[in-house]
Amino acid sequence: MSADHALLDIGGGARLEQFADRVTDRPHPAALGARAEPAAWTRADLRYDRDGGWTGAASARTPWPMTIDRLTIELRPTDAGQVGVFPEHIAMLPWLRARVAGRAVVAPAVLHLFAYTGLATLAMVEAGAAVTHVDASRPTVAWARHNALSSGLGDRPVRWIVDDAAAFTAREVRRGHRYAGVVLDPPSYGHGPGSSAWRIEEDLAGLLAACARLIDADGFALLTAHTVGLEADRLARHLATALGRPTSAIDAGELALTTPDGRRLGLGAFARTAGGA
Repeated sequence: MSADHALLDIGGGARLEQFADRVTDRPHPAALGARAEPAAWTRADLRYDRDGGWTGAASARTPWPMTIDRLTIELRPTDAGQVGVFPEHIAMLPWLRARVAGRAVVAPAVLHLFAYTGLATLAMVEAGAAVTHVDASRPTVAWARHNALSSGLGDRPVRWIVDDAAAFTAREVRRGHRYAGVVLDPPSYGHGPGSSAWRIEEDLAGLLAACARLIDADGFALLTAHTVGLEADRLARHLATALGRPTSAIDAGELALTTPDGRRLGLGAFARTAGGA
């Protein structure tokens, strides 16, 4: 596993990160305490402030490429303070590749909901999956397709879908479609096409129940979340209940990054089950 990323320092309510040739300074409420390398923060190429947005040289705010495990992802500073990749998800890629490679069928079908700019989608199609990539944002799906082309995967079997995750999943249930695996990274809050509201605390259980009707009996599932209060044990219970599997079949833990001096920054949680693959 390789990635042009490093969490350089944390502290003062912010995170300092290296994304390929750019260094970003972004706020994060869990990044408390003193900074280990105060001088390093002065060398940030891009800084994000919730009130003022991004600052930095115009050249630093142009899109730039980042290599993640043989994949090329284009990064861009967004209005929401993101850059186009959640680096804590990189640790999930070997597990996803192994699930795809371990299936007995050729090109197992995988449903990827809230699929963002396509990191997991591209990792799975490179491993041999046929992925249905669903995101409510048309520009973000276009961004993901651009990443597929940049990674040399533009001809791989991906259905690029702009739709509300819950609405699309409900239609797939009615169509009787089946998947070897489901991957989803729901936000805390959001709005799909037509301004349909999403609230993870209220809507996650129903979405997982619908996903359970699509997944093969021996299928795999990965659920990640970045919502305060939705810790790993809660995600595991949600997933086990929806799939009708024992909690012992669910692997769960923290999504986190580590600084060079060993400090961990918690960024969410995951729950996953390998099924029969």
